[in-house]
Amino acid sequence: MLVPRVPDGRPDAVGVPPGSSERAPRRRWALWTALAAVAALLACGVPTALLVGAVRDAGAEAPGRPSSVPADDPATAAARALGDRMAAQLDRQSTALLRGNRAGWLAVAEPAAHGDLRRRFAALRALRVTGWEARPNGLPTPVDGRPGEWRLLVEFRYCFVAPNCRTSPVLTATRWRDGPQPRLTAVEPSRSAQTGTRPWEISDLVVAVGQRTVVATTPAQRKRLPALLAQAEAAARTADAWAVGGRVPDRYRIFYAGRDEWRRWYGGGRPKWTGGYAVTVGGGHHEVVLNADGLATSGVDDLLRHELTHAASLPERGYPGESTWWLVEGLAEYAGADGRPVGRYQGLTDVRRLLANGWNGRLDSLTPAADAPADRVSGSYGISYLAVRHLVERYGPERLIAFFADVVHERRTLDEAAEATFGEPWSRLHDDCVAYARSVAA
Repeated sequence: MLVPRVPDGRPDAVGVPPGSSERAPRRRWALWTALAAVAALLACGVPTALLVGAVRDAGAEAPGRPSSVPADDPATAAARALGDRMAAQLDRQSTALLRGNRAGWLAVAEPAAHGDLRRRFAALRALRVTGWEARPNGLPTPVDGRPGEWRLLVEFRYCFVAPNCRTSPVLTATRWRDGPQPRLTAVEPSRSAQTGTRPWEISDLVVAVGQRTVVATTPAQRKRLPALLAQAEAAARTADAWAVGGRVPDRYRIFYAGRDEWRRWYGGGRPKWTGGYAVTVGGGHHEVVLNADGLATSGVDDLLRHELTHAASLPERGYPGESTWWLVEGLAEYAGADGRPVGRYQGLTDVRRLLANGWNGRLDSLTPAADAPADRVSGSYGISYLAVRHLVERYGPERLIAFFADVVHERRTLDEAAEATFGEPWSRLHDDCVAYARSVAA
């Protein structure tokens, strides 16, 4: 689900506070938790400028930008040679990881770094890492006040489960001790303003892998894994049906966060009522996070269908903007409802409230503010769901997907897409969608 506050590119989501009254139905966990997927996509697209502050602090060269230091300067030449030796060590480490050779993975590092590296190795192997590359980003720079120690930005690119998949990037600062064969002394957690620290960077993980999904959590939540995997596999079957152009994800990546992990994974900082979110991580992949703290088991199925539909339907670069929020969220809500009769949609009470309380009748105004009250958020999602449901009932799912692709992927206007897909002006269809929502809620 989407909230409009995205200036720093961090995904936010809206949900129901744990322990809230019966008036706030359980469906809101599923309804509002997808907000983050689209918020992150709207602001970011593929993460390309990660760790901006770290780059600035380190004074590293930007790829493709000529260095301000002449190429024949002795200091630059020495840094370049050192960087080449570091890159060779990283190549050895990457090979060891993919071969399952923990000793080789640790061999390039000082003993002080082994604890963190063992945990990373175990987490990545549990996630069935199938692709791993380490690409230096710029030249190494000396660490102030620590002779012989250097800092190097490295773009790690990873892939899970599926062989030969497009890798997802994460830019991280590494620290080294100089020598004929430099020694890795630390790998810092990435702190991208766009996607934040990945779970495998900072947490012990246990993992279950299915035909369409990979589900990971912490050892404390291990007992939930079998049920979560079964629910995720079922949700993936629904989400696959909404993949634009039939391009389904190779695997849906799902992380189930305990209380501490929820505050740290992907930057944390979500409102306390958030049930989950999805975030783009590049390479055409999205990663879904569920909040174990207070998330009712009965709401997980709807939530997963909603979130995984975002992962299946959204383009890599994000969607056009708030004017199409209703379409993005309405589709995910429709998938989350899983064919239930419209009268059983649990947000109808809040739809009625929003319709009665001054909504201006424009679908492009439905995006809730970050601080919107619970019933306003639920009502916005409900009207979006009803608008998409009306289009599906009138034209069928294939034409709805074509319309969605035109608007969200191809960035055509709603007017152009409606004429091309439905053969009718959008102004008329818009009013029909709103009239349908009003009639259902009456």
